[in-house]
Amino acid sequence: MRIRLNSVLIDDQDKALAFYTGKLGFRKKTDIPMGEHRWLTVVSPEDPDGTELVLEPMGFAPARDYQKALYEAGIPLTAFQVDDVDGEYDRLKDLGVAFSVEPTDMGPTRLAVLDDTCGNRIQIFQVG
Repeated sequence: MRIRLNSVLIDDQDKALAFYTGKLGFRKKTDIPMGEHRWLTVVSPEDPDGTELVLEPMGFAPARDYQKALYEAGIPLTAFQVDDVDGEYDRLKDLGVAFSVEPTDMGPTRLAVLDDTCGNRIQIFQVG
């Protein structure tokens, strides 16, 4: 058993694609029209055949409530591993990305939390 897909709930697929590719550096992998929305995924350029992140449009009210509750509580929806949290923080800040948590040591990890402009907080972290 392997994790092949992971989803982030987003409020606008075009805005999400622009952020996740233009700011975070992911690459678009799949873009298939599916009626009102699209099956839209991005991948890490370091692992283009690895886990795909689905930019999942919120199609029903409970998803919006869930996303809003996590955001208001300051809880990241998901986390992405990076080699250098401080370097990524500086790079992303220079691109105008807003952070709710600056680089911080938490046990064996160093992390920061950013706003993805699509209703989510996303944690970036490095181990060791």
